[in-house]
Formats: sequence, C-alpha cells, structure tokens
Amino acid sequence: MPLEQVLMLLCAAAGAGWVDAVVGGGGLLQLPAIMVTGMPTVEAMATNKFSSVFGTASAAVAYARSAKVDRQVALPGATLAVLSAGLGAWAAASISAEVLRPAVMVVLLAVAAFVTLRPAMGAVPEPHLRTRGRVIAAVATAGAGIAFYDGILGPGTGTFLIIAFTAILGLDFVSASASAKIINIGTNLGALLVFGAQGHVQWALGLGMAVCNVAGAQLGARMALRRGAAFVRVVLLGVVAAMVVRLGWQEFA
Repeated sequence: MPLEQVLMLLCAAAGAGWVDAVVGGGGLLQLPAIMVTGMPTVEAMATNKFSSVFGTASAAVAYARSAKVDRQVALPGATLAVLSAGLGAWAAASISAEVLRPAVMVVLLAVAAFVTLRPAMGAVPEPHLRTRGRVIAAVATAGAGIAFYDGILGPGTGTFLIIAFTAILGLDFVSASASAKIINIGTNLGALLVFGAQGHVQWALGLGMAVCNVAGAQLGARMALRRGAAFVRVVLLGVVAAMVVRLGWQEFA
C-alpha cells in the first residue's frame, strides 16, 4: 500500500477515534477511508473493527474513571453483545447491506427528529424513568438488537446505543455515551472473532490504525467529560446528519 494511503488511513483512524469516543459513528469516517484504498468490503469491515476495539476500550477506561458508566446495564449488555455481534458478522455474508440501508436511514431520521424536538432530552438524568423492566429492555435492545446490527452492517452503532440508553433509562448524554462504550467493546470483539477466524483482518495495518484511534479516543472522551451533555448533543446531531447523507448517497446515487 502506498505511503500516502497509509498516512490517510492513520489520520482517518484518529478522527474516527474522536467521534466514536464522543457519540459513536466513527465508522462513518474510518470505513470509507479504508475502502477507498481498494480493499474488499469484508476485509475493510474486519480491519475497521480491529482498529476500533482499541479506541473504544481506551475511551471506556477514561469514562469509567469518572464513574459515568451504568454498570448494571453495560456489563450484562456487553456480554450479550459479543454473541449477538458475532452472529451478525456471520450473517453479513448472506444479507446484502442494500437491504438494510433504507431502514437504517428511516431510523436515523427518526432519531434526529426525536433529539431535535426534545431539547431537554439527555441534558440531565431522569432517574424516575428507571425501572427493572426498563433496565431489562435496555440490556436486550443494546446487547441483542443493536449489537446484531453492528456485526452485520455497523454505521451508527454507538449513536443508536446512546439514544437507547437516554430514551429508555433517562441517562444524560455523557453517561449514555460512557455506557455505550462498554457495549461497543462487546460488539467489536464479537464481530472481530468471526472476521479474524475467517482470515479477513489486515493485522499490520489495523494495528497502526489502532494506535491513532486510541489517541483520538482519549481526546474525545476527555472533551465529552469536560464539556458535558450539551456538547455531546450537538456532536450527536451532526453525526446523525452525516450518516443520513452518506447512506442516502449510497442508496440513490
């Protein structure tokens, strides 16, 4: 691979790490950058997962140190996510991404409308929403549904997790983002185990990108913790808008 392509991928990995640490959706930047080099789609997805798992874990540590992680949901959700994302990655070979894109676009538009029309959402915790049933629903939604989606397609997984935790449990955006990182470790590991066993990961390139992904993730996590829920909300809406544009371009161009 030419040096200029390697440097481009390292920069993309750093940017993706920052976005992933704040609101998720770093794959929006990193995955297309890998595919521009001509790498086959499945190999690009696999290498993206390998790089991302390091950045996500790094961000999770930063959030955990600030006691922002909801362990009651994040830990069982992450355990379930390993299996669900692995199943999604296994199914990726038989289900076309084109089938899923329209549905994902509709969900993203609904997310954007939901967050825009509820400006107070995620600004402060809403503990009155938390019940045993809602905790179970959050674990199932994150660890099964969203994790399976991450294995089979992926874009916006972290964003979907944040919205789920905010809407179902009433977490503020920072706590939701922190908890999402733990689930995301599980989804990345589950998919990576399958992709790795199938021989799709470009290990050397992925390791170099992982270093840059970690650097971006550390910066993103610290900015989110320092600037709070309002900052996360703005970045969230920006990432959702970018994902809608990208998926729309792929669908209709």
